[in-house]
Amino acid sequence: VQLVESGGGSVQAGGSLRLSCATTGYTGRRNIMAWFRQAPGKEREGVAAIYLGAGGSTWYAGSEQGRFTISRDNARNTLYLQMNTLKPEDTAMYYCAADTDPPWFDGTVLSPHGYKYWGQGTQVTVS
Repeated sequence: VQLVESGGGSVQAGGSLRLSCATTGYTGRRNIMAWFRQAPGKEREGVAAIYLGAGGSTWYAGSEQGRFTISRDNARNTLYLQMNTLKPEDTAMYYCAADTDPPWFDGTVLSPHGYKYWGQGTQVTVS
């Protein structure tokens, strides 16, 4: 299984970015994929998660609700994170992750613990 993030970069506050996570070898359709981020000196934190099966339930960290949108194109095996109205505090390395055991609720799907597969990350810098 390979997860490869892309789409990071440097933007001014108020701008937008769309991150992509291309997956290879991961065929899970009834599990979770998620975006995490880690700023220097801070712990890795959950940003958003999505259920890959029917209904596509989503979860968001409180500060990202309304600004970020997670989505998944199963045909392209790609996870996305649309980020709008970016703030300097959004500056971090962003990682995608896949496959975590149930139960699935805010406290588990937005926790980095338990995810089996991780990408290498893409840097987002907001100034």
